[in-house]
Amino acid sequence: MLSEQSAATVRATLPAVGGALGEITERFYAGMFEARPELLRDLFNRGNQAAGTQREALAGSVAAFATHLLEHPGTRPDAMLGRIAHKHASLGIAPDQYAIVHEHLFAAIAEVLGEAVTPEVAAAWEEVYWLMANALIAVEKRLHEERGGPGWREWEVVERVTETADVVSFRLRPADGGPVRDFRPGQYVSVRVVLDDGARQIRQYSLTGAPGPDERRFSVKRVHDGRTPGGEVSGHLHARVRAGDVLELSEAYGDLVLDTEPAAPLLLASAGIGVTPMIAMLAHLADHGHDAPVTVVHGDRSPADHALRVDHEAYAAKLPDASVHLFYEQDAPAGTATGHVDLTGVPVAAGTRAYLCGPLPFMRGVREQLIGRGVAPADIHYEVFGPDLWLAERG
Repeated sequence: MLSEQSAATVRATLPAVGGALGEITERFYAGMFEARPELLRDLFNRGNQAAGTQREALAGSVAAFATHLLEHPGTRPDAMLGRIAHKHASLGIAPDQYAIVHEHLFAAIAEVLGEAVTPEVAAAWEEVYWLMANALIAVEKRLHEERGGPGWREWEVVERVTETADVVSFRLRPADGGPVRDFRPGQYVSVRVVLDDGARQIRQYSLTGAPGPDERRFSVKRVHDGRTPGGEVSGHLHARVRAGDVLELSEAYGDLVLDTEPAAPLLLASAGIGVTPMIAMLAHLADHGHDAPVTVVHGDRSPADHALRVDHEAYAAKLPDASVHLFYEQDAPAGTATGHVDLTGVPVAAGTRAYLCGPLPFMRGVREQLIGRGVAPADIHYEVFGPDLWLAERG
């Protein structure tokens, strides 16, 4: 709980701090990476840093946490903290790294705001920071304990499948031959690779299924975004990794998971590579004999770009009460629609629980349509890849 004195100070200074967060976080990252270059090389996404999206992520999380403390005294934004904690746990963030962030973040705040950062202001915002940091440390500790501790495990690639021109799937099993923990449909793993310059870069990929009891599968879209550097890990996986190679994976994490209790109509909407967690959800539903209505919606550039389309349709076909609605911007075959996803002609049953994954504009558009069709906002769940998480929270 934020103390009354700090709450008053944070409330008075939030507009100024919030308005300067972009500059603060830019200087924060520059200072931290100058002092600790190994963090950029081996932990932070260099592509996101080059594009500036990581700065927006930190700014959004700090502002959202402070705002919640002011608007809902005595409570914590547990859903938001849980989402961050799962990401951090999958990356192997250690408790002592929060002290490093604190040091450089508050140096940047003092540098940007100057004399406005009185001892009272600094103390109030430090209270906000450590409330957030300590809450995350506690949740991350619990997550690690549930999964046997933090760390990386070597997995051997036993099959590589080309899904589309830009998407490949990897099927893996533990190199040590040991047991594999279950995962919940919708979760992801972190994958750590060593690049040509020696950097150990990490990216997260949704699990698309478990082809066998001791196996996992994930799919990777090659990134063509013009950033420098950009698409480092996806490019490495596409160009270098074949059957027989070994990758380092984390345990499965992620709090956006399929919930089928109590039974309710489900709507699984995706676009592009956002199809990946939906494949795992559909596989789970098919394997467990789910008999409630399921509506599957997907949008893509063309059928040729629709990764895992065979699995997408095959799992849906195994369900006794499922309908599939596909939208393609071009080359739409008979039985599908041309253009972007439009729910106008898609039946949405009362009490529907929806899961969305894809680019932010897609999810915002589908969410708005679902609310317009009577779906409760609390029943619309979404997965965001990368730092866009905080842009989504603010949207």
